[in-house]
Amino acid sequence: MLNELYHSLDPVAFSAGPITIYWYGISYIVGALLTGVVMYRTQKRWGLNISVDDLMTVVVCVVFGLLIGARLFYVLFYGDGYYFAHPLEIFAVNHGGMSFHGGLVGGILGGLVACRICRLSAWTVADLAVIGAPIALALGRCANFINGELWGKPTDLPWGVVFESGGDVARHPSQLYEALLEGVLLFVAMQLLSRKRPLLPQGTFMGGFIAWYGVARILVEFVRVPDAQLGYLFGGFVTMGQLLSLPLVIVGVALIVFALHAKRPQRGYLDERA
Repeated sequence: MLNELYHSLDPVAFSAGPITIYWYGISYIVGALLTGVVMYRTQKRWGLNISVDDLMTVVVCVVFGLLIGARLFYVLFYGDGYYFAHPLEIFAVNHGGMSFHGGLVGGILGGLVACRICRLSAWTVADLAVIGAPIALALGRCANFINGELWGKPTDLPWGVVFESGGDVARHPSQLYEALLEGVLLFVAMQLLSRKRPLLPQGTFMGGFIAWYGVARILVEFVRVPDAQLGYLFGGFVTMGQLLSLPLVIVGVALIVFALHAKRPQRGYLDERA
């Protein structure tokens, strides 16, 4: 039976003349700012005394790396050759097409550059970043929902949503599933762990974040429709999202084991201020 929940949200937040602001873009900006706030409050609670200027440098570098990496990964792994035939479309980010996995790689590289500039401990900064990052993930997935994209498979569940681009059928709001699993629940878990005493060793939070995201993404992909240009891989069983998420689970668990074994304390700086 057709569900009565219809998607009728406008992806445009507001427009003035030639300027159009989308909720998706706002989610990136607000998510980055809130992540920076959480990082600052957490490091203060940890007694690291990292300056606001240093943290802003980290946030800016991470955001630039994230945007570049997210776009490049989408082009390489989700483009199915389209962007090689239309290279100028690589820069048309307003047409959509960003990959979390690429954003993670790019964000890490951008963070490493910032840590080198500010002489910060990369492991500590990574731990601080992933404690706040779930907020940005949640906002991003909510923006996907507003855009009416990345919806799930048909469902008879009472919270199924009819998306205009998904046909006259109720579908899993998989964007909101991800917002809950990768955003809200992960944020709560990170907050609880960050208050644990004694502090968990360097790398523990990063490993937990990566592993949690990988598991959550793999699970949601079972009810999410894969990208149309790729479909299912390996005989209709695995999606590209699951394929890219499996290494995250392995790497995340390995990082946790390594961190707990090494027992390196959280430190704010690399130089004598440590």
